[in-house]
Amino acid sequence: MTASRAAGGRLDARPSAAPTGPLPEPGVSALDLGPGAEVLLAVPPGEVRALLVFFHGAGGSAADALQAVGEPAAAHGVAVLAPTSTAATWDLIAGGLGRDVAVLDAALADVLTRLPVARIALAGFSDGGSYALSLGVANGDLAEAVAAFSPGFVAAPGRFGRPRFWISHGTDDRVLPVERCGRRVAASLSADGYEVGYHEFAGGHVLTPDLVEGALGWWLGS
Repeated sequence: MTASRAAGGRLDARPSAAPTGPLPEPGVSALDLGPGAEVLLAVPPGEVRALLVFFHGAGGSAADALQAVGEPAAAHGVAVLAPTSTAATWDLIAGGLGRDVAVLDAALADVLTRLPVARIALAGFSDGGSYALSLGVANGDLAEAVAAFSPGFVAAPGRFGRPRFWISHGTDDRVLPVERCGRRVAASLSADGYEVGYHEFAGGHVLTPDLVEGALGWWLGS
């Protein structure tokens, strides 16, 4: 990936009909992408149906992401790719797209040469939710769906493809208030003609197992 592509939020990696690399072993492994890049891959046992890229919230890590979504994803036969932001939060929020996009693209290129999946979704919580939405709009020709849990905004650098969106937000969220965040984002995407599923729940700025399960079921059609 060139620097200009990363700065534009574009991901070049694509699934392969016939992956050439060795299949990753079931379980959690760290990808070797060079200094400063931390990305974990969680592969369920048995057939892998799809790949979920999950972005943690501000101050979080790849391990936090897997703790939140790893088990329910595995129960659905979904592998999870979880990067850690190079700064305290994602590059889009920390000053401009670039480094985190490049790391993610390298991680996807590695995984998609070894994992035979055609279905890919982006997801995230809080700042990670905003990041998933923004990259999702910019990479709808790669990701078929985007799930955002308690996001703050969507600021896509471009528009490609027509992904589906699922957004959840707590009515008692004191960190990112639902009125100016979840509701506003859902309305904006709907007005732009995207298919949007919006779910409010009684609670604060949290990501719960039932929300993850709801998003996975919506995406996979179960």
